[in-house]
Amino acid sequence: MSATPIDPGLKILDKNALLERRDLARAAGRRVVHCHGCFDIVHPGHVRHLRQAKALGEILLVSVTGDSGVNKGVGRPLIPEELRAENLAALDFVDWVHIEHRPTATQLLAEVRPDIYVKGREYEFNNDPRFLAERDAVERHGGRVVFSSGDVVFSSTALINAMEQSVDPFHQRLSQLAASPELAGQELFSLLSRMRGKRLVVVGESILDTYVLCDRPDIAGESPIMTLRPLENRHYDGGAAIIARHAAALGARPTLVTALDDSEQSHQFRRRLVAEGVEVRALTTRTPTPEKQRFLVGAQKVMKLDLVEPYVLDASEQAALIGMATEAARAGGGCDAAVIADFGLGLMTPAALHRMCNALREHAAILSGDVSGRRSTLTAMRSMDLLCPSESEVRDAFRLHAEGLPLVAWRLLQDTDTRRAIVTMGAEGLIAFDRLHDVQETADDAWLHRLKAEHVPALTPFAIDPLGCGDSLLTAATLSLAAGGSLLASAFLGACAASCQAQRIGNVPISATDVRQTVVRVHNAHLTYATPEVIHAPGRATLRAS
Repeated sequence: MSATPIDPGLKILDKNALLERRDLARAAGRRVVHCHGCFDIVHPGHVRHLRQAKALGEILLVSVTGDSGVNKGVGRPLIPEELRAENLAALDFVDWVHIEHRPTATQLLAEVRPDIYVKGREYEFNNDPRFLAERDAVERHGGRVVFSSGDVVFSSTALINAMEQSVDPFHQRLSQLAASPELAGQELFSLLSRMRGKRLVVVGESILDTYVLCDRPDIAGESPIMTLRPLENRHYDGGAAIIARHAAALGARPTLVTALDDSEQSHQFRRRLVAEGVEVRALTTRTPTPEKQRFLVGAQKVMKLDLVEPYVLDASEQAALIGMATEAARAGGGCDAAVIADFGLGLMTPAALHRMCNALREHAAILSGDVSGRRSTLTAMRSMDLLCPSESEVRDAFRLHAEGLPLVAWRLLQDTDTRRAIVTMGAEGLIAFDRLHDVQETADDAWLHRLKAEHVPALTPFAIDPLGCGDSLLTAATLSLAAGGSLLASAFLGACAASCQAQRIGNVPISATDVRQTVVRVHNAHLTYATPEVIHAPGRATLRAS
């Protein structure tokens, strides 16, 4: 009859339990064999090494270097210490497992005083001071150091490097970005801190986004059409309003320049934004706030209904709107940044949009813009520091659907006299394009030498709701530039903000804390360990990983 297998979790011992069991084994005359290492990936070489070690005694102790003590480069250890300990404890010939948080095993060896300490054959002629200290600790207490045969040699580091070459290019690109000095965690955190207090003027249409949560759809009896039964309405601020709210949540001091009617709904809207730190300057119109209704079954959108009456502003009203925006930007000696958002609802004609750019350019240190909707006018924006269109928007604007994206981006930057662009590509992430003005080229292919591009993969595996991702990206990237960040750092922080937005239903302001948490998540991401939760056996703790 076979012996009952031991729960691997019972093999993992803290130091007190380990030393207590060691004393019992010594009293019983049982030899303790000790192996120590990182064991990031338990490969065949490890298994043979440990099995040979167990054959030298009655009890096999394997100690694992804690996460803080692993010094094998960026992203190592690949597997968290608790799971590495569990992997070893699952081997039936391993009796005890201990996580050693000190840099080397020297102190642990002096405390445990194993009968035999087993190292790989590569250590036999090794004069590394750390290994020599370990050897001295063992032999000083009467133990022996034995070198395993090494008949099968593997390297965790070599295996991981090989895996990194075979993973998808998006993950490989994220690894490259994480290693970039300008995207180091402290650099990005400093950039987020410098956003606080920046004066930002936001110009554009305010929109009411309504989510109608519906019961399971059915088929109508009178004809084969879908029937929806609304259960709940949820209202969110959209358009230029959410850009201003994002800015306030990131610590900036935004002023929203928009158009509102004289309804109670508009008064509530104004009070709500003011309470969040947004100054509202509104041109009074008779046009009600545009509302876009989206009908959802679960998290799936099944229909959209635009309750939109386009704005029709005469020449004096257009001039008043431009004057209002100019005064907001000029107040206090100029603003740190201004955002022009054209949602194609008629608030600004192409000519008025052009004049708005010229007016704000004089008073804004950073001027950025974006468009949304088929009636928006991307090409009317001029002399911008940053444009943030989607790939489809920029291709539609120039009717360039088959050409490479760098050529399309160059056309955008050249025709609008804009310095930089961040072009979003949905699940493929974004590409940040920088126009290099210090290169002198006159050939038709000048864009090949005067355009720098950086790809940032999407930081969310799937979007729960993509609505508003572009607005959060535009806000974070603009404030980053205003705070002195590079284009790459601004695009990365914008991608972090968009990632936060994509995981939420509806337009919700993204805070600096949200972005910081995403930065930490990306920097702590491991190659193969991506499961968010590991559930242990009943009665044991739950391990959560970022």
